[in-house]
Amino acid sequence: MNSAPRAAMPMGIAFLIAALGIALFSVMDAVMKGLVLALGVYNTMLWRSLGNVALGGAAWAVVGIRRPSPRALLLHFTRGVVTCAMALLFFWGLARVPMAQAIALSYIAPILALILAAWWLKERISLRALVAVAAASLGIATIFVGQARTALGPEAFEGALAILASAVLYAGNLILTRLQSLAARPAETACLQSLVILCLLGLAAPWLAIVPPPAAVLPLAGAALLAFASMMLLSWAYAHGEAGYLAMTEYTSFVYAAVLGFVIFGERVSGYTLAGAIVIVVACVYAAHRRDIAAQTLEQAA
Repeated sequence: MNSAPRAAMPMGIAFLIAALGIALFSVMDAVMKGLVLALGVYNTMLWRSLGNVALGGAAWAVVGIRRPSPRALLLHFTRGVVTCAMALLFFWGLARVPMAQAIALSYIAPILALILAAWWLKERISLRALVAVAAASLGIATIFVGQARTALGPEAFEGALAILASAVLYAGNLILTRLQSLAARPAETACLQSLVILCLLGLAAPWLAIVPPPAAVLPLAGAALLAFASMMLLSWAYAHGEAGYLAMTEYTSFVYAAVLGFVIFGERVSGYTLAGAIVIVVACVYAAHRRDIAAQTLEQAA
């Protein structure tokens, strides 16, 4: 593994690339919410994954297809499984709660990733991390209180729980992203990870798959293109920067979610959601005092 190019790359560039990836991902979230409301989460994910495989395969062919290493294949499969479950939970929940609330709840992932990395390294969890978990839990409780006061209904509560479950999987995904980006090139990652997801979803196709209506084809293609571009950008960024540092770009998505949710779906951000999001973000920033977690995780796993 040659780390010289990564060391020479300014960290700020990796941060900006990751931030652009998050911006595209936020737009994709809005497109996906509309599709899930129209087609259901399974068919939306199935047909978008088909587009992702096609785009990833084309990109991989352009840069030159090389046989993946056994370690890279294992990481592609593992992250594909985790990402599939994570995405199904998240988009199912996103269709049932306002976008800004869904994104705010997902912000618990960086703290969980910090704890997971400490467990992976067999290190004791610091008092700082425990304080951050307690504070983030308070932020989550604030969002749920606001949800109860606005009487969004039982489906919104179930959607919020699904998003929290997705955030737990996303915590592990953050570490897998770093390991995967150092074992394979972005095009290979985009193609093979999407292929794993498509194969998993395809197992239920005989019972659940439906042909999308013509009006949904363009949004599905757009969602696939946005997801592919975001994956490529984030894979590149995580290959050239530290996961703990780049994870901070996740917090820009709240602004995108609030604006897109209001413009497209008429969703308003409640004071409870805003307050809870602020508490969670502050807790995550407070917890992220060690920026060498990803590098140590990689060294331990190598």
